[in-house]
Amino acid sequence: MRTVERVVQAPSDLGVELIGVPEGADLELDLRMESVSEGVLVSGTVSGPVRGECGRCLRGIDDSVTVTIQELYAYENSTTDATTEEDEVGRLQGDLIDLEPALRDAVVLALPTNPLCRQDCPGLCSECGVHWDDLPADHSHQQVDPRWAGLSQLTRTEE
Repeated sequence: MRTVERVVQAPSDLGVELIGVPEGADLELDLRMESVSEGVLVSGTVSGPVRGECGRCLRGIDDSVTVTIQELYAYENSTTDATTEEDEVGRLQGDLIDLEPALRDAVVLALPTNPLCRQDCPGLCSECGVHWDDLPADHSHQQVDPRWAGLSQLTRTEE
């Protein structure tokens, strides 16, 4: 068994449309590699920054993500060759392990497809495109027909 703590650069396109890990950002790997009968079992965590934009209001999001990974990398000519499909289990390439596919799968699946800057984000006004947070409470785009304008005064309460 061997533990590995390493900082690596994030590959390109590590994310979804609205949010992802910036290319070249530092990803912290805290991994445990164990020799098992079929190969090497890699388990641990990957942490790094994520940047994107809110799916409702388009404000920027700067956050971080920590995901758990666990992947078996089979030895050449092990019994996994007969019991699994070729792309179902990772393979050792000599003494090397390519962690990028497992890392990519774990990080991308952990990211939200519709990220929010905060849970109660009201978004943008559909008429003027201004953030609802920046608008007054009585903001409206409702236009009253001038022929009925006199009647609208009846519903207002006098103070």
